[in-house]
Amino acid sequence: MLLKSLAVAASAATLLATAPTASAAASQASEAWPPGNCAQGTFCVWPNWAHPNPAPVETPSLVSAGEWSGSVPAKTYYNYTPRNVDMKYSYTWPDGSTSHYTLCTPPGGNIFYLPVTVTQLSWHEGSC
Repeated sequence: MLLKSLAVAASAATLLATAPTASAAASQASEAWPPGNCAQGTFCVWPNWAHPNPAPVETPSLVSAGEWSGSVPAKTYYNYTPRNVDMKYSYTWPDGSTSHYTLCTPPGGNIFYLPVTVTQLSWHEGSC
């Protein structure tokens, strides 16, 4: 009987040692800002704020698979490429003046807290 109990305990210990923890499995299955309808290999910008769950489902104002310049409204973005991207954007203040910014965006997404205009995407060499 003692041998049977030891064998069951050893089997359970082996199973627990090889199974991933619940928190590790959950963190791999979701992220704070999922890509929504942004296709893998592209950089997407949406003109609206997208709640992280279920992620953006509206039509993006920009979908780009490489370097780009132009002018699109932006409140949410997602870099679904394996590279860091420099995103140039501007904000027009209530007094009519405009400020220009550059943000290095690693893979992943986020929101702007104010409505901005994205004007350029370019590959960023090295880390952000």
